[in-house]
Amino acid sequence: MATVDQTATPASTQAASPSQRRPSRTWVLYLIMALLSVFFLFPVVFMVVSGFKPDTQIFSDVTSARAFLPVGELSWDNYFGVFDRVPALRFLLNSVFVTTMIVVLGLVVNSMAGFALSRMEWRGRKIIFVLVIATLIVPFETVALPMVFWVAQLPWLGFDGLQPVLEQGWLNSYRVQILPFVANAFAIFLFAQYFSSIPKSLDEAARVDGCGWFRIYRQIIVPLSGPVFATVAILTFLPAWNAYLWPLMVVQEESKRPVMIGVQYFQQLAPAWGEIMAYSTIITIPVLVVFLSFQRAFVSSIAASGVKG
Repeated sequence: MATVDQTATPASTQAASPSQRRPSRTWVLYLIMALLSVFFLFPVVFMVVSGFKPDTQIFSDVTSARAFLPVGELSWDNYFGVFDRVPALRFLLNSVFVTTMIVVLGLVVNSMAGFALSRMEWRGRKIIFVLVIATLIVPFETVALPMVFWVAQLPWLGFDGLQPVLEQGWLNSYRVQILPFVANAFAIFLFAQYFSSIPKSLDEAARVDGCGWFRIYRQIIVPLSGPVFATVAILTFLPAWNAYLWPLMVVQEESKRPVMIGVQYFQQLAPAWGEIMAYSTIITIPVLVVFLSFQRAFVSSIAASGVKG
């Protein structure tokens, strides 16, 4: 009678299981991601550190690793000098107001447009959607000059005290920086795609209960679409905050200019590189705050798009 070798180890136990191999692959992936993160953080670290150094030390350290280290003659002089050279606080408040209005109005207008294009049935809906998407291929530079011409001609109802006055032109105002950028084709596309993934049976049930389209949008669709709202908020905030060309063309009054226009103040005569780095650090902080605030919802929206798409 043949005997079974009890010491023999099955082949399945000799080979590493997938669950055993997965941790090693995960650590390799994390290591690669960490190295890439450090690589992309180099310019930010250099900017922040250089904001505390005088110009002479910035140039002397730029050829060594000291450029990324807070060593040498460190002080807050560049940050104080920023507010002496330009009305930085005024620029910051202008950008906060303009960007907030663009984001808030854009979320309302673009989400309602995306709702109408994705949930409601009406003649010509697909044609309008295609035309909206087609505008994405038109660079802003090609329409900038025609836009300047038209905003200079548009009327606006202003007030002289309590007396309403019809004003001519939108130049040198907040509205010229806000209203042309409220509607956004890419934001409409994102909303329409996300809303399409929500079962339409919810609309039918709500219609049976007597709900109108606006109530369906406000009480059903919006509460289920938090990730896409966060994504659109971030993607709208970034270009609005970084706007440079358009404000440079339509806003000449210093009291109405945004933060990015302030960079050119430091380029006049002898560039103050330490103050430029300090100013850049100041105007980067709001971007980091917004992104970190909406990071979880942004990642959830990207993950949901990958699963549903």
